[in-house]
Amino acid sequence: MPAFSESWPRPRSAWTVTWLLTVLALINFVDKIVLGLVAVPLSAELQLSPEKFGLIAGSFFWLFSTSTVLVGFVSNRVPTRWLLLAMGISWALLQIPQAIATSALGLLVCRVLLGAAEGPSFPVSVHALYKWFPDRKRNLPVAIINQGAAVGLLLAGLLIPLVSRHWGWRTNFLLLGAVGAAWSVLWLVFGREGPTVEENAKTAATGSNGERRVPASAAASAAAGAAARLPYRKILGDPSVLCVFALGFSAYWTLGLSLSWLPTYLEKGLGYNGVEAGRGFAIVVASATPVNLGLSWLSQRMLGRGASTRRARVHPICLSAVVAASIYLVPMLVDLAPLSKVALLALACALPTLIFALAPALLAEIVPDVQRGALVAIHTAIASLGAALAPMVMGRIVQAYGSTSSHAYELGYAINAVLLVAAALAALRWLHPARSQTTLERIGTRATA
Repeated sequence: MPAFSESWPRPRSAWTVTWLLTVLALINFVDKIVLGLVAVPLSAELQLSPEKFGLIAGSFFWLFSTSTVLVGFVSNRVPTRWLLLAMGISWALLQIPQAIATSALGLLVCRVLLGAAEGPSFPVSVHALYKWFPDRKRNLPVAIINQGAAVGLLLAGLLIPLVSRHWGWRTNFLLLGAVGAAWSVLWLVFGREGPTVEENAKTAATGSNGERRVPASAAASAAAGAAARLPYRKILGDPSVLCVFALGFSAYWTLGLSLSWLPTYLEKGLGYNGVEAGRGFAIVVASATPVNLGLSWLSQRMLGRGASTRRARVHPICLSAVVAASIYLVPMLVDLAPLSKVALLALACALPTLIFALAPALLAEIVPDVQRGALVAIHTAIASLGAALAPMVMGRIVQAYGSTSSHAYELGYAINAVLLVAAALAALRWLHPARSQTTLERIGTRATA
C-alpha cells in the first residue's frame, strides 16, 4: 500500500495543529483524573463504598468504546476539524452537571456521557495528525500529544487537591468546563484540516512549487492505491492487528488503575495526606514524559537508520511492558518504604505509555490510509475496555482487603503485570507489521482484480 508522501509542504500548520491537539489531550486527561483526585471527599459526601466508587470510575469507559468506533468510521468521511470542535464543546458542557451532582446515580450518568463524548478524542486526533506527517515522522508528534496527557495529569495532581481544599471538590468541574470552552474557541480559529491523500500524492508528483518530481502515472497509482479498501473481517482477523489490540488493552488497564485508584492508594494505602498524595501522583505521571519521549525518539531514530518497524517499534514496546510488569511485582515481594514504592510505581506506570505512541503507527502501516481512522478508533474502543474493567476489579479487591491496606492495591497492580507480560509475549510471537501489510495487500489485489 502506498506510503504517505515524504514531502512536508506545510510544517508550520502541522505543528500548530500538533500543539492544539496536545492541549486537547491535556484537557481530556484532567477530565479523566479529576474523579480519582477528589475520590476521598467525594466518597465521604456521597457515601460511596470502594466497590461503588470503582463502578462509577469505570463507568466513564462504558460508552467510550461504542462512541469511539462510531465516530472513527465517521472520521473517514467527515473533516476531523469539525469532529474535534464538537467534542471540545460537549466536554465543556458536561462538566456542569458533574459539579452539581447530589447522588451516586447522577454522578454515574454524568461520567458515562462524558466518556462517550471523550472516547473518540485520541483516535480522531491521531487521524487528524497523520494527515500532516508521513509515516516515518509520526512517532514524535503522537508522543508529543501523549505528553499533553502527561502534563494534564501533572497539573491535575498539583492543583486539584488545592482547589478542593480551598473551594471544595465541585469547583474543579466548573473550572474544567471553562477551560474546555476556551480550547474550543482556539480550535475554531486556528484548527485546520490536514492535506488529503490525493493532495499528498500530487505534491509527491510535482513538489510544492509545481515542478514535477515523479511521473504522473506513479502519483495516480499512489492515490488509487490509497483509496483501496479491505474487508474489515480480514483486517480484524490479522494476527498483528490482534496483538496491537492486546497491547493496547494492557496499557489502558494500567491507565485505568492510575486514573481511578492511584491517588487513593497514595492517601489511604501509603498514608499521605490529600495534598501530599496529589504531589505524589504528579511525580508518578511526570515520569512518563521523559520516558515516553525518549523511547519514541529512539524508535524514530532507529527507523531513520533503516531498522524495520518490528525492530524499531514492536521490540521496544514489548521490552517496556515486561520491565514494567517486573517492577509492579517488587512491592509484593520486598518490604519497602512508601517513598520507594512511589518511585517504583512512577517507572512502572511510565513504560507502558509507549504503547499509546506507537500502536497507532503500527496500525497505520498495516492498513490503507482511507481505513486508518476507523481502525485506530476500533483499537481504542477495544483497548479502552481495559480501563473500564480495571477500576472495578481494583474496587472489589480493595473492598475485600480494606482500603487502608497497601497490599490490596499492590495485588491489583500484580494483575496488571500479568496482562502486560501476556500481551508482550503474544506480540513477540505474532506481531509482524511488514508481513501483515504484504498479506493484506494481496487480499486487496485479489479483491480488485
